[in-house]
Formats: sequence, structure tokens, C-alpha cells
Amino acid sequence: MERLAATHWGKSTAIVEGPDFSRAANPQIRFRPRREPRTAYFMDNHHPSELPSRKSAPLLPSPGNPANSVQRWFLAMNPNVQIRTIGHLLVLAVMVCSLAAPASAEWKEKVLYSFQGGTNDGSVPAGGVVFDKQGNLYGATTGGGPASCAPVGSECGTVFELSPGAKGKWTETVIYRFQGEASQDGSVPNGGLIMDAAGNLYGVTAYGGTGDCYLVGVRAGCGTVYEVSPPNQKDGAWTETILYSFPTSRQGYLPNGDLVFDSAGNLYGATAFGGTKGTTCDSYYGGQCGVVFELNPPKQKGGKWTERVLHSFAGGTDGASPNGGLVLDSKGNIYGTSFGGGIEAGQCGSGGCGTVFELMRLHKGGAWSARILHRFRADPDGTNPAAGLTLGSTGILYGTTLTGGTSGGPGGGTVFSLSPPSRRTTEWHETMLYDFTGDKNGTDPMARLTFDSSGALYGTTNGGTPQCHYGNVFRMKPVATGQTQRWTLSTVYNFGGAPDGEYPAAGIVVDNYGNLYGTTTGGGRGTCSNYCGTVFEVNH
Repeated sequence: MERLAATHWGKSTAIVEGPDFSRAANPQIRFRPRREPRTAYFMDNHHPSELPSRKSAPLLPSPGNPANSVQRWFLAMNPNVQIRTIGHLLVLAVMVCSLAAPASAEWKEKVLYSFQGGTNDGSVPAGGVVFDKQGNLYGATTGGGPASCAPVGSECGTVFELSPGAKGKWTETVIYRFQGEASQDGSVPNGGLIMDAAGNLYGVTAYGGTGDCYLVGVRAGCGTVYEVSPPNQKDGAWTETILYSFPTSRQGYLPNGDLVFDSAGNLYGATAFGGTKGTTCDSYYGGQCGVVFELNPPKQKGGKWTERVLHSFAGGTDGASPNGGLVLDSKGNIYGTSFGGGIEAGQCGSGGCGTVFELMRLHKGGAWSARILHRFRADPDGTNPAAGLTLGSTGILYGTTLTGGTSGGPGGGTVFSLSPPSRRTTEWHETMLYDFTGDKNGTDPMARLTFDSSGALYGTTNGGTPQCHYGNVFRMKPVATGQTQRWTLSTVYNFGGAPDGEYPAAGIVVDNYGNLYGTTTGGGRGTCSNYCGTVFEVNH
């Protein structure tokens, strides 16, 4: 088995013996008395809007770079088991971070819940959180729950609910514990949740199900799409249903990221590997480079959901290893990013720097056409987007790259926009909105962006300041300058490490008061090796 020296962008070193089985192969309050019911914000292309029904709905880190997939997978998709440098344990560093104040005096952060791990609780959030109409928060964790999923994921993962109470106290309830492949259930949630108007939750697991996929000789399952439905009566149990088990790697292997509904109630998502094209992506997962898929609901009650592969990625000039978190425009076209593929020369290397792609429906019920809108080029462009896109009201796409930019390598990352073609051109135009260089505003953004009602964008970085490497929450505001527009970035909050959160890897949700909610993959007061992660609020 290949022995790899893995370096987390200058912040940690570990030796990985082949794929990581120790957890998931995953890849992210201050109580305010309510003067009115809290709006349940559903992120329609990550714009706040009222919660849609399944029929009207239009919602992590990325897989490994095919050139060095095991190494990158361990780092980008397994922040819960990253081994930090000894420097992170130095008393001086701990003191500096513990004394660090929020980046903006007008914002205050509070850990709403610290995961404890083990059989009775989750560990390491698999994505962000989502509100229901009553103001409860929901999410999934890659670890915790039954330990019956070993050696793939060891723990099977959970779905949780956080309910606000008096005096700012939130109560966590584990509403489902995954049972794993041996029980024909999913294992290791690998993205955030979305919710329909009836309060049903939808997500994906990286492994499990009934599929015929093996990982280093171990039957792992190919992954699942699941639904968790609320009880019919108060204090009843939530019910989990596997909507679809990927049967073989040809239909997709290792689904990742958030799902999204279209107006007809179909679900769309991506798998990091599998499909029918490509031979150069991670050999542990068969070498194929991933798919974008559509799931169609049954026409009759009790029927089965059916899958259609819309595009198999081939690597090379095509994308490789698509991220979840796809977005749809008003015409039903699909936009997304791939971690690898595109340009595979120069600074990008054989794995590629990643792409932005579009899938267009040629006619109803028919084939889809794929095209690459942008191929990242590394310095001074971004490298390896690790999350999905956000669609602006004018059709502009916004996103982040994990590394790249003028930093010229690890420890950077960018925020970018892609504008649709004008009358004078047929090409999409990329604009670099911000270039992370390892300064006070952090590094390594791994999550998609979120708009608030004023048009500001919020995001997170997985790496922090030179003094505190625990990540942050940032805000970008558009500023008009003559006939052009530029964006300014400011840090809202710097995470300080346990007992505070550390290493956020998911996007932000904004409530109708303008408060921000999210998750961190580490930190808190749990007993996991890198603590167990948190759910947090940042308010002003």
C-alpha cells in the first residue's frame, strides 16, 4: 500500500497508509426572544428565501486531487482526523489564540453545541445546518453513532436536531443513527441537509447501501441518497428511508456535498468517483472521475426513485471529481465545480487545477450537454475549488478555490466570480474578487458562499491567521466605483481552537435577524482526538 507524506498546506504533517478508514472519507446562540416567528431560511442557490415545497424547490469539502488523491482526500475530506503540528500544541500558540478577540467588535460568537462523539452522539459535522419553520437547526455528522461500520468509517454517522430553549440554551437530539452497509443502510454522511416544506430532510452518505463497491478489498457500498422524515405525533421517532443506493460504480461512487431540488421535485447531486469515463482518478475508487446525477421521484406512492447519470467526467481537459452543492438557474441549467481536471500542465500538474462547468438540458426528458465554463490556472488564478457555487440575481456565479492565487501554492485560496457572456463574446468572464495570502483574513476556503438580504456574501476559511490557524468567518461587500464594482473582505470572527470551534469546512446560514450559523469540524469540548466539532452562532 502506498505510503504518503501529507502536508496540510504548511500546517500539519502525517503519514497515511493508503486510504483513511479511521472515520469518514467525507470531504462545516445567543438566544434572542422572538418578537415574531423566525423565518425558516432555505438557501435557494444560497439566497435566503421562504422554505419551498419539494415540488417548488430550486441546496464539503471536495474529493482528492486525482494526481495525489489519497493524500488530498485525507486532508480535504477528513479534517476530523488531521494530525496537527506540534506547534499547534505549544503553550504560546494556545495562549495567543485563547486571548484572540473577535475580528470585528460588532460581532460576537457563541458555541451552541459541542459534539461528544461515541455511540450516543455525533462527531465531525458533515456540512452546514438548515432551519425549520420553528427555528430548530438540523445537520449530519460523519462520525459518532454505531461503531458497526468499521473498517470503512468505523462509526456510521448521525443526523441531529438542535432546539432553542430559555436563556440561550440549545438542546441537541440525535434523530437518526446510520447502521451501515451490513444493514443495507447508508454510512458516513458526506454533505449537508436540505429540507422540503413538510420538514423532510435529504442528504447523502459516502458509503453504505446495497451497492457492489469495494475499497481495498472491503465491501463498502457505493453510497446512498436518504430521507429522514419527522414523526407523525409529538415525541415520536423520526423515520429514515434510503431513496437510492448506487448499485455499482458505473452509476456513481461516493456521493458528496449538498443535494438540490428542481421545480418538478427531482433531486440533483454529484459523486466524487465512479461513472463510465476516466482512468486516472483515484485508483482506490476504480479510477473513474465522477458523475452528476438526477433522481426522479416515484410516480406512485410506494414506488422507487430512479437515477439518471447526466454526465460522467473523463478527467483531462474535462473536469474530474465534481463537488456537490450544484445550483440551477431559472431555465433548469445546472452549474457546478470539479476539484480536478481542466488544465493538467505547468503549475497544475497531472491532476489538474479544477473547473467550473454547466449542464444544459437539450430537450425535456432528453440528453444533457456539458461544457466547461472555466479552467483554473493556478498562480495568479485559483486552484482546486472544494465547494459548489452560489448564483447571483443577475446570473453571475460566485465561488471559492481551496488554494492558488498570488500566494503561488499552499496556504492561499481565492474568491471569484464568473459573469455570463455579453453581447460581444460567447465566453464567461472570470473576476478575482479576493486573494487569500495567509494574512489576517485566513486561508483555504473550503465552503460555498451565502448571500444575506443586503447583497453581502459570507463564507468560511479552514485556515486562519498566522497566529491562530483555526479558520474564520468572513464577509464580502460590493462597493461601486464609477461604472465598475469591486468587493471588500473583512473578517467577522477568528476561531480560537478548543473549547471554541476550529477548522470550519461548511457554508453559513443567515437568519432573518442577520445572525450567522454554521459548523466547525474540530474544536469544542468533546473527547475526540481533534475534539468533535461544534455548531456556532455569530451575531451582532
